Formats: sequence, C-alpha cells, structure tokens
Amino acid sequence: MSTTPSGAGDRLVQVGAIVFFVGAVATLVTVAPLFLGTDPFPPIAYGVCMLMGVGFLIAGAGVVRSAWVNSPKRAANP
Repeated sequence: MSTTPSGAGDRLVQVGAIVFFVGAVATLVTVAPLFLGTDPFPPIAYGVCMLMGVGFLIAGAGVVRSAWVNSPKRAANP
C-alpha cells in the first residue's frame, strides 16, 4: 500500500479510468451482435459507447491539473 499523498488530479484520473472502462465494456457489448448476426441494440446503447471518450477527457484533465499544480514555476511562487 502506498503512503504517498494524493495529488491534485489523482481523483480525476481514477474517475476517468472507471468511466473509460465502462464505455469500453459497452462498446464490446454493442459490437457483439454485429458479429453474432443478431438484432442490433437500440441507438442509446451506441451513446453509452461515447463514455470511452468522456473518460479519456476526464483522465486527461486530471493529468493536466496535476502537472499545473506541481509545475516548478508555481512551486517557486508561494
């Protein structure tokens, strides 16, 4: 277990990863009927696939926030 303190954007990265993986699973489930020859899912299922991009953006915002808070220029000016 890590004893390092949490950074400014760590929570955003964690939430973004969870949202991304939910979107990834939704994408796999939505594409499966195309290969199995069954009826496709309703259009809302394809909308849930967009969570992959949303999760990526949330995680990216967390990385940018961590980099901005921990930048040497900001650390030099208290």
